[in-house]
Amino acid sequence: MSKEILYCNKCKKFTMKESCCDEKTISLKPAKYSPEDKYGKYRREFKKSISE
Repeated sequence: MSKEILYCNKCKKFTMKESCCDEKTISLKPAKYSPEDKYGKYRREFKKSISE
């Protein structure tokens, strides 16, 4: 069993189990911050294009 909260895409609930609704649950942790972010430029451009 994991020590983090996981999410089930099928039933839209949070759980501590590795599987729910006969599907594997996913972790919703954000990516770690890095000042040498290779894709930061593209994420900022995408976010800007959505807000326009």
